[in-house]
Amino acid sequence: MTARASWACAVAACAAVASAPPALAADSACRGTIYLTFDTGSQSQAELIAATLLRHQVKATFFLANEKTTRGDWSLDPSWAAFWKARVAEGHAFGSHTFDHVYYKGDADAGALRVKPQFGAQAGQSLRWTPAQYCSEIARVDQRFRQLTGRALDPIWRAPGGKISARSIAAGKACGYQHFGWAPAGFSGDETASEVVSNATLLKQSLANLRDGDIFLAHMGIWSRKDPWAPANLDPLIVGLKQKHLCFATLREHPDFPKAP
Repeated sequence: MTARASWACAVAACAAVASAPPALAADSACRGTIYLTFDTGSQSQAELIAATLLRHQVKATFFLANEKTTRGDWSLDPSWAAFWKARVAEGHAFGSHTFDHVYYKGDADAGALRVKPQFGAQAGQSLRWTPAQYCSEIARVDQRFRQLTGRALDPIWRAPGGKISARSIAAGKACGYQHFGWAPAGFSGDETASEVVSNATLLKQSLANLRDGDIFLAHMGIWSRKDPWAPANLDPLIVGLKQKHLCFATLREHPDFPKAP
């Protein structure tokens, strides 16, 4: 081979290397999926959560109830319309958390359910609802969300406190809503007292235990936790999970998401 030929081969080889995808790209491929979900709460961390997700280009799923906020209003008031419209534009998913944050307390006779709303006109009362009444409470969020954003909820819901039964799940399905809870490793711990469990401990547990397919739960603000979870933990959680080659998706991509008829 002539010197000129050798030089040409070297140039071709370099060009091939330069055009090939870097080794890191192959190594950074997704090795699993985590579904980040957020329930409404005091809304004290709502803007921070939204900004963090946007910065990392992560899509999440929000479960909405009409809860009292630190601004002195309610999370589904018209004053929150711009916030929810912006999240719709960013491509997040949305489900019902029951309008008045209604806790399921047990099954009653004749196919009814025992419930206790946390907010609304019947807050704190122990009530007996038919499955149709329970279904209507789930759907109330969709009605308000359409008014605020012009968009329907996704056909999913989450029971406050995760309290469910076969009867309550069936009530939701009767009006077109699939229930989604969360994985044991997916509980952020943001409802625990920060004096008892630090943010550093909660972050370490999440990064160590979350696995492919897990649904993660946090809130958009918890009244009782003195050292809020999101400012300290959300950013490093996302970074840490990405470093473990875990990717993020909304519950629209979950295998249990209702299929279109």
